[in-house]
Amino acid sequence: MMMKKALAFAGTLAAGALVIAGCAGTDSGSQNGSGGELAGEITFQTWNLKNEKFTPYFNDLIAAFEEENPGTTIDWVDAPAEGYQDKLSADAAAGNLPDVVDMGPESAYTLAQAGVLEDIAASDPEAKGLYLDKAWESMTFAGLGGGTYGYPWYLNTGPSFFNTAVLAQCGLDPQTLPSTYDELFDQAETLGKNCTDRSMIARMPAIENFGEYGVDIMNDEGTEFTYNSAKGVEFVQRFVDLYGGDGLTAEALNNLQTAEVDDFKAGQLGYLPGSSYTFNDLRETAPAVFDTLGVGPRINNSAPNMYIESLVVNAGSKNLPVSQAFAKYVTNSDNQLAFAKAASVFPSSEGTLDDPWFTEDDGDGATKVRLEAAEQVRNAVVWWPAAFSGGADNETLREEIALAVLGQKTAQEALDASVKYSNERLAATR
Repeated sequence: MMMKKALAFAGTLAAGALVIAGCAGTDSGSQNGSGGELAGEITFQTWNLKNEKFTPYFNDLIAAFEEENPGTTIDWVDAPAEGYQDKLSADAAAGNLPDVVDMGPESAYTLAQAGVLEDIAASDPEAKGLYLDKAWESMTFAGLGGGTYGYPWYLNTGPSFFNTAVLAQCGLDPQTLPSTYDELFDQAETLGKNCTDRSMIARMPAIENFGEYGVDIMNDEGTEFTYNSAKGVEFVQRFVDLYGGDGLTAEALNNLQTAEVDDFKAGQLGYLPGSSYTFNDLRETAPAVFDTLGVGPRINNSAPNMYIESLVVNAGSKNLPVSQAFAKYVTNSDNQLAFAKAASVFPSSEGTLDDPWFTEDDGDGATKVRLEAAEQVRNAVVWWPAAFSGGADNETLREEIALAVLGQKTAQEALDASVKYSNERLAATR
């Protein structure tokens, strides 16, 4: 399942008070672009964040900004998770998009394409230096002329989790965990041969996995999908072969991420791609599996994947200076660090990963996972192309791969059909 929301909040977040740091430095956005004082009212919309854990954070953050900028008012609204992208599209079409909005690259690409979002590379070029290069690049859309359409906010990536008891029972060495897709597929074949009631992998690959395998997903111009290359076919063929050798269950053809997590917690699965909060979730909800847990790096042949959430600015905002200043304030280093500590995610602001929270080990297993994931962020890539639809494109890709796995198409035919669909959809939206 597509993880366009980089943060799964429900039931998995660490409790604890948040400290909002009001920064008066160059990244706090205390003045407008001409050097005058900020004034005016804007609306700020988050995505499924108004709850008992995060309401105090945002209330304090807004109060701190308004105190620093006495002439400003920030109206915070929150939208539910379900149907969020549809709501964004509807609000934009009706001219009701809030001034500052929480969203990922895919939604931002769609709205930027419609001319709704501010190109901050053009109107606020100095902001680029405040964020990690890869985070800034993920909100820079080559297919739209190279504009940047969001202030990077938080990132998420995570390790791979393994049920070492399952590995040992099925003829694998739990001390030799896979770190590449080649090693993963080889071990999955062995596990499938030895344990027909267990499996290593529980679902079909998503588009970001192609990037992790080393497939060029799009051309450099961002105008055409290219994942039906020989490398892409090779990747899909491994799933085809795995299914033929009893290394994949029939359920894996339709499984989404929730089913994958459930299978792992039930002790039926050898491998689970996780995130920084998976460790504590498994400790709390699956203690039997947690007792045999093995942790390794995110599986990849090129670079590990990460997800990003950003704050975009409505190009039609009636108070653009306040909108941009507030978006930068939320995403400045101190406020990103406070949010990352509470939400088990990672900051996109330049230098924040050097904080002791991400570098000093206190001996706790969760801390070790956090430190390893933070180090992984330094090398990770947002592999999911912003132009790739999490709905139509993703579903078509999954369905076509399933047809190949079932032998109804070759891997090449399946990927050709998926790429053709994605490119036709992309061309139709230009």
